[in-house]
Amino acid sequence: MYDKAGDFLGFRGTASDITEEFRAQEEASRLAKFDSLTGLANRHRMEQRIDSTLQTFRSAKRAAALMMLDLDRFKQVNDTLGHAAGDQLLQQVAERLNSVVAGRGEIGRLGGDEFQILIPDMDDRGELGEIAKKIIQMLAQPYSVEEGRCSIGCSVGIAIAPYDGLEREDLTRAADLALYASKNGGRGQFRFYAADLEHEANLRKRMEEDLAQAIEAGDFKLEYQPCVALDSNKVVALEAQFCWEDEDRGRVQPETFLPVAEGSRLIIPIGEWALRKACEQAKDWPESLRLSMNISPVQFEASGFVEMVETVLEETGMDPARLDLELNESVLLGDASKVDAALGALFKLGVRLTLDQYGTGLSSLSYLRRAPFNSLKIGANFFEPVMGNDLGDMELVRAVVALAGAMGMETVANGVHAMDLMAELKKIGVSHVQGFVFSEAISHEAVLEDIASGDWTLEPTDQGSQRASRRTVFRKIGLIHEDHYYDVTLRNLSRSGAMIQGLEDVPVGTQFVLDFGQGQLAVCTVRRTMDDTQGVEFEQGLVDDGAGGLCTRHRVSPYELAAAGAPLTALPPGKYSQAPEAAPGSYAQFKLSSNAPKQGTGPQEG
Repeated sequence: MYDKAGDFLGFRGTASDITEEFRAQEEASRLAKFDSLTGLANRHRMEQRIDSTLQTFRSAKRAAALMMLDLDRFKQVNDTLGHAAGDQLLQQVAERLNSVVAGRGEIGRLGGDEFQILIPDMDDRGELGEIAKKIIQMLAQPYSVEEGRCSIGCSVGIAIAPYDGLEREDLTRAADLALYASKNGGRGQFRFYAADLEHEANLRKRMEEDLAQAIEAGDFKLEYQPCVALDSNKVVALEAQFCWEDEDRGRVQPETFLPVAEGSRLIIPIGEWALRKACEQAKDWPESLRLSMNISPVQFEASGFVEMVETVLEETGMDPARLDLELNESVLLGDASKVDAALGALFKLGVRLTLDQYGTGLSSLSYLRRAPFNSLKIGANFFEPVMGNDLGDMELVRAVVALAGAMGMETVANGVHAMDLMAELKKIGVSHVQGFVFSEAISHEAVLEDIASGDWTLEPTDQGSQRASRRTVFRKIGLIHEDHYYDVTLRNLSRSGAMIQGLEDVPVGTQFVLDFGQGQLAVCTVRRTMDDTQGVEFEQGLVDDGAGGLCTRHRVSPYELAAAGAPLTALPPGKYSQAPEAAPGSYAQFKLSSNAPKQGTGPQEG
């Protein structure tokens, strides 16, 4: 206001408090971007963040990883304990995800039990695999809700830009395919996207159909691997291992078809057949010889499992005390009351119980105190960290053995191949060993021959120094030496090296690059050579691919290929030599030697 002279006198007006309106607008803005239940980013915000990140990173030639997560058994919690418990569970899941990611990326809830994690500047598949493992382990720990205690699992699919997609739609689809593969692989796993996942899904569907027919056709058979007491070298148990004799595929190993059988729940009838068949055959064994049978989590959780075991024991006349059921730690992740009831019922039947693969990070001491296990079985994952190093550095194994002893349990070390490792395990108190150091799995006919001679003892046979397990494979890969590209056969593979066939006159010490396809290149050195076969050591070890296989930690970047003149696209399927035309020019960075090896002319194994 002003007076007649034009001098300012002050203000006159009305005022109102808009604090609540402002807060409401802020809340509306927040709800438009964040999930109201968990406080995580919602689908809309995640889409915006992925779009902006990929656009910015493309010009800066930076990478970003996208994880898709799906909770296993969440519906069961909702149905059993109610939606309020489900909401509490989702809130705790969000808290655990935040603790694992720890500010390295943005976490979003897409709806229901689906989550997404965007991690900028990350293309190291070894590190991503470790993050995925930690997420799976953390989310598998029990939850406390008002209605009781519950446990769930988690499956993870991983895709990385620019390798697996340059746009949000492509990257999300790649991560979704990887998630689908991880869920079908048995759940509680992670998978990296690979260009052949769609083809793999089709092959998996066909294998499911063939497995169903194989049950009716009787194409499965059992073999038995001895478990030996270290104080006497006496065989005290035989673990039943079943394989599939397929007309087209030949002999199919369990690690190939069991994930398919579990994902399709065909493991339930297959497992029942195996238990019945093994119990029938075990009747011909001495009473002191036990039968061990691995039980899939899918079997254990199936309705009527305990009743099925009881029926098989009654109908076959098998002494329950001679049957040892091996349960993976993941069976403990089901509904706590149901798990406890099933374990108690099996204990009342009189069967022995072994906790298999102890130490994968899924179980806790509270389970061991409560569950009636007779023994702990330690897998090779405990031994790999000390393979090739000081075998005296086995504190973790020693701690597990001490824990088992304090609880009155036996300890079984599985996957032992070398006498030096066996001796170290015996020294720290491991009571039983199973592995090639004593025997591979043998037929039932061979079992009958061995037990006919009286007390069955085995002398250990050294299979060489204990090292990371090698996967036997027969497939064509590429080999780069200077500007030359060869096709060779990959015969077996481990984290630290491989055996290849197809080159002659390759001296020890020669360096070259192996092309595993889809941008996976591994620099290696020849350590052993004979005729057209070489054993090579990798400069940088391979890492888990989440599917029981191995992959390189890094891949050839599409940005590097684009710099060499190729179009900027996600990595194409196939070998490096099948990349865009300009790609072979970048072989120059892998020049390692002046003497090119000669391509072998002998027969090649495909």
